Amino acid sequence: MFQRQLTYREAVESALKYNYCNFSGRASRSQFWWFYLFMVLVNFALWFLVLILGHKLGDTVRSLVELVLLLPTLGLCVRRLHDVNLSGWWLLIALTGIGVFLLLYWAVKDSDKYQNQYGPVPNMVA
Repeated sequence: MFQRQLTYREAVESALKYNYCNFSGRASRSQFWWFYLFMVLVNFALWFLVLILGHKLGDTVRSLVELVLLLPTLGLCVRRLHDVNLSGWWLLIALTGIGVFLLLYWAVKDSDKYQNQYGPVPNMVA
């Protein structure tokens, strides 16, 4: 048995369509990083939109898009922490500043190979 890696499209679709406000379960490393790439690309697009539309309208559109993407992003971060067998409350360590490095370590860490208290291994293939 091995863990299947999600594609870019599957990861984004999973976060936005199926797990929009889901804070339970687990998210694989590939799902997390593909969605992170999506967020980086969205931020670049929004930056260009601000340049085109001007700061007043562009900032309003950017704020609305970021508000819409806030819940799936937080949910995915919590599920990623669950995947390495940690509580989602560890996300608050980012508020310390230095805690961002610990969160980065957990984001790149390999998934638990077995079912844990948060659910079965995501994307498991026989």
